[in-house]
Amino acid sequence: MRLKNKVAIVTGGARGLGRVFAMRLAEEGAKVMVMNIVANQRDEDDLKETVRLIKGLGSEVISFVADVTSEEETKAMAKAAFDKFGRIDILVNDAAIYGGLKRKPFYEVDLKEWDIVMTVNVKGAFLASRAVFPYMKEQGYGKIVSISSETFFTGSTGIPHYVASKGGLIALTRALAGELGPHNICINSVAPGFTDTEASRGLADVTKYDTSRTPLGRLQEPGDLAGAVLFLASPESDFITGQTLLVDGGRCMH
Repeated sequence: MRLKNKVAIVTGGARGLGRVFAMRLAEEGAKVMVMNIVANQRDEDDLKETVRLIKGLGSEVISFVADVTSEEETKAMAKAAFDKFGRIDILVNDAAIYGGLKRKPFYEVDLKEWDIVMTVNVKGAFLASRAVFPYMKEQGYGKIVSISSETFFTGSTGIPHYVASKGGLIALTRALAGELGPHNICINSVAPGFTDTEASRGLADVTKYDTSRTPLGRLQEPGDLAGAVLFLASPESDFITGQTLLVDGGRCMH
């Protein structure tokens, strides 16, 4: 097990990719905190289900309800993980606004929607990273993995706020790498291509997605991303920082 005795926090872990990442880290021996905002009954139910699934793997897991845009709540998140497990080794910044967005011309994007997308997707990762930093610094080790997007490289049209936020996440990864490196903390980003998730199905008809431009010739599945996140969270990547790993079947070569 590559993550035996390691402690991981996964933001946005109640469903979708966050759940996949949390379960993959747990399978490799990590003790996991699954963090998610709870705005409705579905959020609560999904969070409980993720915890149940991870317990079924025989792993230690706790849930934590918080809003990544709140400095107070992200600090409480980190403290709760440390109080429970005694350390924090890994942070996966997965919490983001994507599901529910609709493609439209940039001049029709609601400015309130622009603000909330940028706040959750960029500020949220910034605050979560800042919250875990003191614990990682004290122990002299840490891994932060932020989930960005292939759209930063392709300039996907119709969702400019989402694309800009994911570009901001890549920039934040690079900016923090220099500051965190002296403390033996690595921060990297994984950039998924268009993935068959519930959120993606709300944005487009995945059955009509053109895979002819993808060298591997198929639509990306959530499980295709788990290995990259695991690698960047594990000791196998201890000399990699400030990087963005594209995982998209070769559709965008960088």
